[in-house]
Amino acid sequence: MITISNLTKKYNGTTVLDIPALNIQPGESFGLVGNNGAGKTTLFRLILDLIEANSGEVTINNQPVARRDEWKSYVGSFLDENFLIDFLTPDEYFAFVGKLYNKSEGDISAFLEKFSEFFNGEVTGNKKLIRELSKGNQKKTGIAAALLGDPQILILDEPFTALDPSSQIRLKRILNELQETKNTTMLISSHDLNHVTEVCKRTVVLEKGKVVRDIATSDDTLKELESYFAV
Repeated sequence: MITISNLTKKYNGTTVLDIPALNIQPGESFGLVGNNGAGKTTLFRLILDLIEANSGEVTINNQPVARRDEWKSYVGSFLDENFLIDFLTPDEYFAFVGKLYNKSEGDISAFLEKFSEFFNGEVTGNKKLIRELSKGNQKKTGIAAALLGDPQILILDEPFTALDPSSQIRLKRILNELQETKNTTMLISSHDLNHVTEVCKRTVVLEKGKVVRDIATSDDTLKELESYFAV
């Protein structure tokens, strides 16, 4: 379980995130939505211990992320292209990440085969460096690498951005399958309300760093979110 307690983050004296309490249960698909500057990426960076909180803490399975490292072995994440090693080809990068998880070449090949439709012949099997790929194909590379270690928890920031419609549909299929077959805990942020409601059973709305809505997904969720953001 991910537990957030009295978590705040300030930049230049301005509070950009203030969450007194938030729990994410094992196996939960958790969607995070909000306008630009709402604090979505800041929250994910705090959960992953990429930035330091001004107060409060995040724990994963009762381990404070800022003081323990065990959680890193079962958390997969991709927030942006800075997570990638862009002077490698995707194949070299997958081999590097696979070694971190003690995966054999056969394991990696079998894993990547499952992503062939998602990659659409544009990611693996060519000599392009990651930095030479389109933003969409860089994102595909990062998402696949985040899944290579069979994570119990998956954190993706704006995973649908820069993907073409076919790739968005394929990604939703991948995420829904993870939920159904492996009960993976998923934290997904997106500007697109449709995508979030299609893959997440719970949606939290952030506004100016605060949780203003916490909704169990139903047939009415999309309409409720659209009404909220239309004001």
